[in-house]
Amino acid sequence: MHFEIPHDDPCLAGHFPGRPLVPGVVLLERVLAAIEAGGAIAGPLRLPQVKFLRPLLPGQPARVVLAGAAPRWRFEVVGEEGVLVRGELVAGAGVYG
Repeated sequence: MHFEIPHDDPCLAGHFPGRPLVPGVVLLERVLAAIEAGGAIAGPLRLPQVKFLRPLLPGQPARVVLAGAAPRWRFEVVGEEGVLVRGELVAGAGVYG
């Protein structure tokens, strides 16, 4: 899934004045949207590992790359200069145990 966060997106307000960066939670929302596009996710979610490697600036293109299948996916958010975020998402009952 390809995406770009525009310069005037409300998520950028205060994050950070003078040098806006796309918040990490917005990148994770895009990961979740990519997983949901492939089918419904039921139950609680867990992120056992997430590593933010590079920032995403407003107006820069990025894409979500998924590997795996329900209930466990590995993901990367990739920008023009390489991997921005890498991690794993687990869905369903028992993810807290």
